[in-house]
Amino acid sequence: MSEQVDKATYYRDVRMVPYDLVKELALAFAGVLVLVAVLAALLSSPDVPSLTIARWAQESPVDFVTTSVAELSGTSDSAQYGPPYNNADGSVQHLWFLHPQEWAGVRVATVPEQQFVLEPLTQSAARDAAVTGALAAYNAGDDAQRRAWSDAYTAALGNATVSNGQVNVAAGDYGPLPVMMNRLLGLARAGALDGLLLSRRSFYETDYTAPLLFMGDGEYFGSLAENQKLTGSQWGMMNETGRYPGQTWLWLFTMWYQVAPFDRAHGFLGVNADNADLAIVAVMTVLSACLMLVPFIPGLRDIPRWIPVHRLIWRHYYAELRASRHPPR
Repeated sequence: MSEQVDKATYYRDVRMVPYDLVKELALAFAGVLVLVAVLAALLSSPDVPSLTIARWAQESPVDFVTTSVAELSGTSDSAQYGPPYNNADGSVQHLWFLHPQEWAGVRVATVPEQQFVLEPLTQSAARDAAVTGALAAYNAGDDAQRRAWSDAYTAALGNATVSNGQVNVAAGDYGPLPVMMNRLLGLARAGALDGLLLSRRSFYETDYTAPLLFMGDGEYFGSLAENQKLTGSQWGMMNETGRYPGQTWLWLFTMWYQVAPFDRAHGFLGVNADNADLAIVAVMTVLSACLMLVPFIPGLRDIPRWIPVHRLIWRHYYAELRASRHPPR
C-alpha cells in the first residue's frame, strides 16, 4: 500500500502566490469588452437594409407591375401555391405516403388578387375618380374578358418604359389595367402598400407573410438573393449577406440540396427537386434519431470496442488507471 500523505506535506516546497479571482475576472471582462468594441468599429455587421415593397417598386417598377398583373390573374406562384395559403396544388410536396401539407390544410388563408391588388386599390379609390371607374370596369368584366386584358397587358410589359413614375406600354386593349397598375405602383413607391399589407391583425405587427409572398412572386427579390449567394443552390441556408461568415452549423442541412436526387428533376425513388424540402426533413429526422439512439443500436454501439481509438487518445489515463489497480508491492 502506498503511504498516505497529508495536505501540508504534499504542498511543502511548492511556491505559493496570492491570487485575486475577482480582479482576474474583471480584467478579463474589460479586455474582451475592448476587443469587441474595436472589432465592431472595424468590421461592423453586414447591415443590409430590409427589402420593402417601396424599394422594389422604385428600383424595378416594370417587375412590380408584371407581378401585380400575375396576382390579379391568378397565375403567380402565391396564387397557385397550395396549403397553407390556399387550395391550389402548385407547390404541394409529398413523399410516398406522407402528405403533410394536405393534412394540415389551409392555415394562413391568402387571396393574392384581393390582398395584394384589389383591396389596396379600393382603399385608395375614394380620393381618385379614375381608379374608382377602373375598378368598376374591372369588376364588371367576366373571367374571359379579364383574362384577355391580363394576357395582352402582360405581353406588352415586355417592352414597357418608365417615365414620371409610371409604366408605359404600347397602345392596346388592356381595359382598366393600366390605370389600376399605375395607381398601385404609386402606392407602392410611396410606401403605402407596405403598411396596407401589414396592418391586419395587431398594433405590433410581426407577421410579414403577405409582403414576402408578394415580393417572392417577382424576379427582383430572387435576383437580390442570388447576388448575395442566399439561394438554395448556392448553399444559401448557411450563408450571410456579403462576405461575412454565416451559420456554418447548417452545412449538413443545405448540403443535401446540392446533390442528387434532391437537385434533380426526375430524381430517384420518388425523391426529386420538387419535394426536396420534405425529403430532406425526412433524411435529417432519420439521421438525428440514429444519433440519439446510438447507445441502443446493436453493432453501431459496439464500434468503440472494435476500433478503440479512444484508448489511444486516453492512453495516459488508462496507464494511470492500471497502475492504481496494481500498485507496486
